[in-house]
Amino acid sequence: VKNERIFLDTVKVRLSALRHYQARTLSSDLLLSQINNCTHEDEVFSLVGKNKARLSEKHVGIALNVLWQLQKKKPLLLRTIDYVRNHSQFLTLCFLAENKVEHMDNEAIVDTLYSILSLSLPALSKFALCLHKQRRHFSPLTGKIAHLVDMKLDSVQDIRILSVLMISISGVISRSFQDRLLQKVEQLLGEEVHFNYAKRIVQFLQLSKLTYPSLLEKCNKIFLKSASHLDLDNISLIFGLYEQLGFDNAEFCLTAKQLLSESIDDYHDPEAFAKLFFVLGPMAGSKVRERLLTTAALIAEGFSSHQALVILKTMQKMKCRHSHLLEKMVSVLHRHLDSYHVLQLVKLTQCLVLLRCHDQELFAKLKMLLLGFLKSSVIPADTAAIIRTLAMLPSSQMEEIIINKATAVLPQCRLQNLSCIATALVKWNHYDKLQWQNTSELHVKLLQKLNDCGFQRLQKARNLNLLLEELTHVNGEWLQEVISEETVAACRRLIDQVTRANVLQLSFFLIKTNHRCPLLLNRIASVTVQNINKIHPLEMYFILYLFSVLNYDPPANEEFFQSCIQHLTSNLSCFETHHLVLLGYILAVAGYFPPALIKTVFDVSFLSRLDAHLEVLSDTLRQKVRSRLMKLNRAVCLECPEFHIPWFHEHYFQRVSCKGISRINPLRQHVHRMLAEILGGSHYARVSVLTPYYYEIDFECILDKNKKPLSYVAQNILLDDLRGIHLRHDIKDEDRKALPQGAQRIALEFLDSKAFSKDSRHLKGEPAVKKRHLEILGYRVIQIPHFEWNSMVLSTKPEQLEYLRKRLYEAQ
Repeated sequence: VKNERIFLDTVKVRLSALRHYQARTLSSDLLLSQINNCTHEDEVFSLVGKNKARLSEKHVGIALNVLWQLQKKKPLLLRTIDYVRNHSQFLTLCFLAENKVEHMDNEAIVDTLYSILSLSLPALSKFALCLHKQRRHFSPLTGKIAHLVDMKLDSVQDIRILSVLMISISGVISRSFQDRLLQKVEQLLGEEVHFNYAKRIVQFLQLSKLTYPSLLEKCNKIFLKSASHLDLDNISLIFGLYEQLGFDNAEFCLTAKQLLSESIDDYHDPEAFAKLFFVLGPMAGSKVRERLLTTAALIAEGFSSHQALVILKTMQKMKCRHSHLLEKMVSVLHRHLDSYHVLQLVKLTQCLVLLRCHDQELFAKLKMLLLGFLKSSVIPADTAAIIRTLAMLPSSQMEEIIINKATAVLPQCRLQNLSCIATALVKWNHYDKLQWQNTSELHVKLLQKLNDCGFQRLQKARNLNLLLEELTHVNGEWLQEVISEETVAACRRLIDQVTRANVLQLSFFLIKTNHRCPLLLNRIASVTVQNINKIHPLEMYFILYLFSVLNYDPPANEEFFQSCIQHLTSNLSCFETHHLVLLGYILAVAGYFPPALIKTVFDVSFLSRLDAHLEVLSDTLRQKVRSRLMKLNRAVCLECPEFHIPWFHEHYFQRVSCKGISRINPLRQHVHRMLAEILGGSHYARVSVLTPYYYEIDFECILDKNKKPLSYVAQNILLDDLRGIHLRHDIKDEDRKALPQGAQRIALEFLDSKAFSKDSRHLKGEPAVKKRHLEILGYRVIQIPHFEWNSMVLSTKPEQLEYLRKRLYEAQ
C-alpha cells in the first residue's frame, strides 16, 4: 500500500508538471487548432487516433465539445449519434476524460460532462463514478451530473448504467428524485441481472438512508441466485449494508454460513479474517464459534485499527466475553488509539464497556482522548455522543468542561442529541458522581435547560416527516418520562400530514411510547385502508402490531382488520418464516386466525424450515420467535379447535419457561394471608399456579355453587405440586368433572403498569388475551389493576380485605 501511494504521488506530480507545460504552450498548440477546425466527426476521430499520447485534458474536452457541436448543426433525422457513441476513438476520448478529470477545472469538467451526456449515457456513468472515487460526493459537479441524469432518466434502459449513476449522485439529490430513481430501478431490475448491479442498488439505499422492502427483497433474490459467485468480500459488504439498513434475511444468512463454514481454514490473514469473523461470528454454532475466537486471539497482533474495531463490535453482537481474546484486543488497542476518529472512538468505548473490559489504563486513555475531542467538537451530534460515552466509563465524573460544553450546545441539538445528553446526566446523577461545590445545582439547571430545549423543539415542529425522523433515534427514560406527552401532542397537531409515506414511522413511535392516542390511531387506520395496496406486507405487520398490542379498535374495526388480513394473506410469500410466526401471533392477540396463515405456519415442512432459519437469528430474536410460536399454538388450540392443530409445546415449556416461574414475593405473601383470612385458611387458596397450557396466575381458589370455598386438601390437590397438572387438550373438561357440580375456579390476577397503555386504564392486548383464554379454561377471572390496589382508598389492611372480599363474591 505504501509503495502504491508513492507511485500515485509521483504520477500526480508529473501530471501536474505536464499540465503547466501544456498551459504555457496552449496558444501555439497546433493540434488544438486542428481539432477546432474539424468539419466532420471522422476528422476528429482521425486526429484522436494519431495523437493519443499527446492529448491533454484540454484536447479531450475540446474534441468532445466539437463532436457534439457537429451533431447539433445537423437536422434531427440526419444526426449520427449512434455512430459516434460506438466509434472506438469516442470510447478512447471517454477513457482519457476519466483519467484526466482531476486535472480539469470546474468549467472544463462541466463542458465535458455535457458533451458526454449528449453523446453517451454509459460514458457519463463512468465519468460520474470517477468523480465519486475522488470523493467529490457533494460538489457542484456532482450536482450537474444529477441534473443531467434527471433530464435523461426516462430514456435509461440499462440497469448497469443507472446503478453506477445512482451511487455517484446519491449525496446531492432530493427525496422526490430518489423516489423516481427507485421506481425506475424496480422497472429494470430483473432476477437475471449481475449481482454487482443489485449490490450498487443496496449501496444507494444505504447511502440515502432509505428502507425500500420490495427492492431489497428483489436484490436479495439476485444475491441468492448468484450465491456460488459471491466471495468473502462481497458477502461481508452485503452483510454490512443489510445491518445498516436494518434488513435481515435468514435464507441469505444460511447460504453465507454454509459457504463460509466450508472454507473457514482458508482465511488467516487479518483483513480476510476480520470480514469472516464479522459475518460468521454472530450466527456460528458452538464449535465454529470457538474456532473463530481461538484464531482471532492467535492473529490479534496483526489487526489494524479498523479490523480491531470490527472484531470488538462483532464480539459485542455475539455477547461474547472471551477473556483471552479481550486481553489480546486491549493490547492491540493501546497501539492504535490515536488513529481513531471521534465516532469510532465512541463506538469502541461503548463496546469495551459492554464487554466488561477491566483495563483501567485503557479507559484512562480513552477518557483523555474523548475529552480532547469534546473540547474541539463543533458538531452537536458528536458532542452529544461523546458526553453520553463519557458517562459510560467506569468511575467517570461529570467535570466542568462537560457541563460547559453541554450548556453551549443544547440550543443546537436535535431531539436524539438531547436524549443522549439526558441519558448521561441521569446516569451521573444516579451514581452521585458529582465532585465539586455547587455541581449538583449546575446539574439540575442543565437538565432543566435540556428539557426546555426539547419542549421548544417539539412546539416549533412544523413538518411531521422531520419530527418522526428525529424521534426514530430517541429512546429511554427521557422520552418515556419527560417529553412523551408533548411529543404526542406535536404529532396530533400535525395529524393532517399523516400519509402513506410516514404512517409506518408514526406507528413505530406509538409502539415505542406505549401511547394510546385514539385520534392518531384512527388516522393511521384510515390512511392504511386507503393505501392498502401501496403498503408493503412487512410494513403492514408493524401497523397491525400497534393496534394488537394496544388492544385498540378503530371506528371501522372490522373493515380495517379484514382489509389488512386480505392484503397479507395474498402476499404470504413476502414473509420469512419467523416473520409469519410473529404475524400469526399478533393477529391471534387481536382475535383473528386467518386459515391460510394458520395452516401455513403449522405445516410440518414450514416448521422444519423455521428450525433451520432460527439457527442464524440472534439469541434474542430466536427466543422471541419460539415464545410467540408457543403462544400462537396455545391460542389456536383454545380458540380454534376446528383447525385440529395439536399442542406440541409441553417439552418446550418445561425446558425453558418453567425456569421463569415467579417466586412468591412479599406482595403475594401479604395477599395470600389476606385470602386465607377471607376464605378461612391458607389451604383454600393457591399461589403462583400453573394452568393447563402453561399460564401462570397469581392466586387460585375454588368456590362452590353457594360461594363457599373448597379446600384443596379436601379435593386431594397438593398445594405445591404444580407438576400434578397433566396438560392435554381435554384437561379443561376433566377438571370440570373433578369439581363438585356448580363449583368454579377463580383466577386472581394483580396487574402492574405494564398491563396498561401509558397514562391509561385501558388493558393492553396480552393481558386481555390471557383473561380470554383463562375463561375458556373454565376460570372466573378477577383482574386487580395497580391503580386500584395502590390507591389511597385501599391504604389500610381492612380496606384491602373488604376490597378483596367484594371482588371474590361479586356476581359474575
